[in-house]
This record gives sequence, C-alpha cells and structure tokens, in this order.
Amino acid sequence: MFIQTEPTPNPATLKFIPGRVVLDSGTMEFNDRATAARSPLAERIFEVPGVTGVFYGSDFVTVTKDDSDWQHLKPSILGAIMEHYMSGEPLMADGRVDGDEPSEDDEFFDKADAETVDMIKDLIETRVRPAVANDGGDITFRGFKDGIVYLKMQGACSGCPSSTATLQHGIQNLLKHFVPAVVEVRPI
Repeated sequence: MFIQTEPTPNPATLKFIPGRVVLDSGTMEFNDRATAARSPLAERIFEVPGVTGVFYGSDFVTVTKDDSDWQHLKPSILGAIMEHYMSGEPLMADGRVDGDEPSEDDEFFDKADAETVDMIKDLIETRVRPAVANDGGDITFRGFKDGIVYLKMQGACSGCPSSTATLQHGIQNLLKHFVPAVVEVRPI
C-alpha cells in the first residue's frame, strides 16, 4: 500500500491520500480522542502524540497537529493509516461508510430568502467545496441573515492562517458577484 502526502495551506495540517475511498459521501471531523472513539482509524491516529484533529474526505484523511514536528509525526501517522487498511477493520465502529452531512435542520435563514439561499448553496457546492477539498478540508453552508452568509470550515480549513483571506477575498467576492444580496461571509 502506498500512501501519498500533500501539504495544505494550513502548516499544522497534512493531507494523507491512501489511494482508495475513505468515505462514500460527505465528510467527517474528529476534534479530540473522545469523538474519535467512533472510528477505529481516527482512534489509531489519535494514539500518535501531537495529533489534535482528524478529518475524512472522500479519498483523503487530513491530520492536524500541535506544535510537534511533521518529521517525527508523519511516519507514525502513515503507519497508523496503513495498519488500519491492512487490518480490514471498518472505517466506522458502527459500519457506516458515509460522512456526517449537516442536516437542513441545522441551517438558519428566513423562508423569504429561500431562492437566494439556493443560489448560495449551489455556488458553494459547485465552485467552493471542490477547491477546498483539494486543500484537505470542507466548507458548508450554515445560515444567511441580514446579507451575511455563515459557513462552517472543517479539516485543513479550520484554524488555517489563510482561512480569513479565503473567506474574505475568495468566497465572499464570488458570492457577492453572483448573489447581490450577499454583503459579507463569516465563519461559524
């Protein structure tokens, strides 16, 4: 098994590509050992001292670290990923193979803005999420109120030094261009 690694815009996060499907759909994030208990792979990765976060995408795993050095962490993380896939264990303890897509119940917006929200969601799905996934993260729509779009950033994007620039200059400009009702974009 050959696992590729790629840097992300977040220096504290590295993208691991195992060469096979990780999740059939959606994404999944583990921010501590307690949440990692539902995934044998995430548990293994969290056993590596210095790991502070694990994120699953369709064909990648991103790992976030504390101030430890990647040179020391990377071999252990590669070993944990390889060990998991060689063991034949399921990704999730409950056997699931799809991610935690946010439900529409978690979203907030005025029903009068439904058409605007549909346009925002479409732009995020078709133009923003694919680019963010390439960087080892994900971004999802959470709400729209008073011209402000609220987005949740995960994986490499969460806590990334360039995430503010990505939101303010990239995503905000894109949405404002196509959806005049948008005045600002904020992380949630």
